[in-house]
Amino acid sequence: MQTELSKQLGAEHAVFGFTPFPAVAAAISRAGGFGVLGAVRYTDPDELKRDLDWIEAHVGGRPYGLDVVMPAKKVDGVTEADVEAMIPEGHRRFVRDTLAKYGVPGLAEGEASGWRITGWMEQVARTQLDVAFGYPIRLLANALGSPPADVVARAHDRGVLVAALAGSARHARKHQEAGIDIVVAQGYEAGGHTGEIATMVLTPEVVDAVAPLPVLAAGGIGSGQQVAAALALGAQGVWLGSVWLTTTEADLHSAALTRKLLAAGSGDTVRSRALTGKPARQLRTEWTDAWDDQDGPGTLPMPLQGLLVAEAVSRIQKYEVEPLLGTPVGQIVGRMNAERGVQAVFDDLTRGFERAVDRINRIAGRSGQS
Repeated sequence: MQTELSKQLGAEHAVFGFTPFPAVAAAISRAGGFGVLGAVRYTDPDELKRDLDWIEAHVGGRPYGLDVVMPAKKVDGVTEADVEAMIPEGHRRFVRDTLAKYGVPGLAEGEASGWRITGWMEQVARTQLDVAFGYPIRLLANALGSPPADVVARAHDRGVLVAALAGSARHARKHQEAGIDIVVAQGYEAGGHTGEIATMVLTPEVVDAVAPLPVLAAGGIGSGQQVAAALALGAQGVWLGSVWLTTTEADLHSAALTRKLLAAGSGDTVRSRALTGKPARQLRTEWTDAWDDQDGPGTLPMPLQGLLVAEAVSRIQKYEVEPLLGTPVGQIVGRMNAERGVQAVFDDLTRGFERAVDRINRIAGRSGQS
């Protein structure tokens, strides 16, 4: 499963694995893929440094990268307190009432509420980059599209390639104009923030739109046959995220959530604004249903929604309130029905890829004889 891009980056397989877990990122690279650590949760640069030190010690000299969340345009002078003041009291009351309905306990006095908006603010991402550029990362990816021009230049000065996610050919062309090196064509099936075009349709559209720029296919990919299909559509590799959530190296801190993922089918996800205010594919739960109910107050725009629900999500996760418990995940969750190690995932991908290529070769051979 090697392409020109994977060779350029020093990876054996053209499988790029996005994950928030350092142990998973390192295992992906050790298995011959390209591990990409998600940085959004690192509001403390010392914590990011600690985990990058760990990856360096456990990656075996293999290549890896970092994924940040940076808006292309900067808004000066806006603090978290300013944003929080914009949240209507009716929405706060809806959160309190929903948690009370399911008997969700509160956090201990002084306990941090977990994920906050700060991980999405540009100044935080810039401190992450200050740390990351002190390590031999080979790739910088941005989940919100093209990063600011000075960040692209800074990466290029260090020999780091820059990737950006796109949900349409129009977005992909904008990334190309911004000097991006790799476009990740993320289809509708993907977990997290995603657009409305399916991977099978989106990938060749983006490949044609930005040629000869390399494209990675993302969304609904979790088997070797699907990797082969992505390469047949013109992609230079695949970008996988959801499939790593149920690996033994992942640290979800929740046995209940792991059980829900393993039991879920491909129809058990929903694109909902409940988590951040932008459409994000996630497990469908009674929490997402409450926010999508027409009798509710409706979700707020990003970043207000994320700040509003941060503490609630932390409480739901801490106390494993199963009816409300969810996570961003793609439709590939229907294939994620057993816990296994990252290497086992790669073994399965490789075998499936070989079977798919052999099948196509046989078809082509018969066609040539007729």
